[in-house]
Amino acid sequence: MEHGALEYRECVAQDLAPGMGGQAGTPSFPRMTWLKPGETVMFSWIVYRNRKQRDRVNAKVMKDKRMAPMMDPKAMPFDGKRMFWGGFKVMVDL
Repeated sequence: MEHGALEYRECVAQDLAPGMGGQAGTPSFPRMTWLKPGETVMFSWIVYRNRKQRDRVNAKVMKDKRMAPMMDPKAMPFDGKRMFWGGFKVMVDL
């Protein structure tokens, strides 16, 4: 947020059904992430004003020297190959 993000949320799984998701053919978080015994799923998101601002903020974050230790693949507390990300457009905002 120091670099311009509006909100940041990081969540730990609390109630994940194994097997399929809510609709037939929809994989659950445990299946999508190849969850192993003793592991848990984390879900996080960041809110930006718009895509242009997101790109500016992410560029600043990647240049932040404090991030360097976390960018080392050997030091990551998770398997980055099992990570998913993307951008989303708000459809409903109440």
